[in-house]
Amino acid sequence: MITLPARKPGRSARATRRSALLLDRERAARQLADEPYDVLVVGGGITGVYTALDAVSRGLRTALVEKDDFASGTSSKSSKMVHGGLRYIEQGNVNLVRHSLLERHRFRRNAPHLVHRLPFLFPVLEQEGVFDPRLAKGFEGLLWTYDLVGGWRIGKLHQRLSVPQVLAHAPTLRSEHLRGGLLYFDSRADDARLTLTVARTAAALGATVLNGARVDALLTSGGRASGARVTVDGQELEVRARAVVNATGVWSDRLDAMADTGHSDQVRPAKGVHIVVPWHKLRIDCTVTVPIPGRARRATCTRWGDTVVLGTTDTDYTGSVDDVHCTREEMEFLLQGARTAFDAELTPDDVLGSIGGLRPLVGKKEGATLDMSRDHHITVGPTGMVTVTGGKLTTSRHMGELVVDKVLGVLGQKARSRTVHLPLLGGAGYDAEAVAASGGLAAHLGERYGTEARFVHDLIAEDPSLAEPVVASLPYTRAEVVYAARAELARSVDDVLSRRLRARLFARDASAEAAPEVGALLGRELGLSDAEVERQVSAYLDSVRHEKQVLFGDREGAAA
Repeated sequence: MITLPARKPGRSARATRRSALLLDRERAARQLADEPYDVLVVGGGITGVYTALDAVSRGLRTALVEKDDFASGTSSKSSKMVHGGLRYIEQGNVNLVRHSLLERHRFRRNAPHLVHRLPFLFPVLEQEGVFDPRLAKGFEGLLWTYDLVGGWRIGKLHQRLSVPQVLAHAPTLRSEHLRGGLLYFDSRADDARLTLTVARTAAALGATVLNGARVDALLTSGGRASGARVTVDGQELEVRARAVVNATGVWSDRLDAMADTGHSDQVRPAKGVHIVVPWHKLRIDCTVTVPIPGRARRATCTRWGDTVVLGTTDTDYTGSVDDVHCTREEMEFLLQGARTAFDAELTPDDVLGSIGGLRPLVGKKEGATLDMSRDHHITVGPTGMVTVTGGKLTTSRHMGELVVDKVLGVLGQKARSRTVHLPLLGGAGYDAEAVAASGGLAAHLGERYGTEARFVHDLIAEDPSLAEPVVASLPYTRAEVVYAARAELARSVDDVLSRRLRARLFARDASAEAAPEVGALLGRELGLSDAEVERQVSAYLDSVRHEKQVLFGDREGAAA
């Protein structure tokens, strides 16, 4: 589609900031204690931050608190796909797919620096594949449905591939039973950075957002929710609000129980796991879906820079929601799936990083989580607190819109949602092709910060030493650590390495080696004592050691 030149700056141009948005923890804490709010959102995952953004963009005085860090729960441990969900068509939920594809389009328009188009490949195998040539014909019908209900908005329709074309995308794929392939298009995103960017966009519009702010109790007035008692950096304060939203995901039953002593748990956690291996082992240029031997499941293998992310989702989970990791058994079946599909020798020694996360499904405890609905659930409790659960990353904007509709009902007000066309910070005016063509540092920063990358470049111009990489084998710079402290509310070594940079996922051991330098940079920026820096570094190393012990078991127990 060709658009005519605008006669005046549009909404996108007006959304571009002239100076960096610097976020200050002390100022945010004072505002929480001193200012009355229309709505307090509890939970800094993707649903919570989009709820805050929708609320503040409608003119509501908005606060958001997160007990740990933005996206530290489910929203940094997802499949990282912004997609319609082919599986939901198979389940007959075409309406969810249609709506998800519309929301995917909005994400790509409002956050073009963070949400990128990616081809997805289904190899057609004569045996032991996701499907054989006979079933492939029926599956292509699903792809046509996918395209027609909204997949076309991405600019490409699905394709049928010959064997040579499949091998051009995945040269190490085993070819002895290969009969061709099907290729369609979806999107991916760094889920943690996307969540953080939504939170920062809400802050840019006037919301008070703060991580490291734990809710200890809910406040009520006349039997209605009226705020929360919150602990911030060891200090207890009361946040007053006319309405409260529970957007804490798999922890939502805990907060609901604070408001209603008769509450019965509603959330059924479903676990997803991912591991990261070197790209040269598989050499794919897209996402390849492969079967897992002996299981009625699929795994996805997605190229991400010089690595490949292998993962699967939706197994039942009954353990602690506060300590979730990929186990050795889960790692082994992902490696076995990759070894079966690809001509590659993959061993546990090749695993560069891992994550395990929980999706907050709502429904009965019987049956497979794979078959449970991905629709969201929004309820208003006896105190007027609005609780949102379920859903998925792709539909988070719309979930936030619907939650605020409920909040306005509690407040007795009306206001139209404005987030459909609202660019996220860094997205207004961003040209993905131009930035990618520039290559080097500009391309790296552009895909993380969009048009706001210039503020990171400014730091390097002031101090050229900040251009140096901070984690071996990864492109992240020392300037990004400084920016995380000044502009992204990073409080700790873990905040930086696990979510601001994603180094822990893509190079776990290298990130551990970088922890002292990251601690030193944070100490200088945040005024931390030497003892506090040492404590943070030790805590990060202990956390990495625990992750490896769960992943590798006794083999790594002593060495780690």
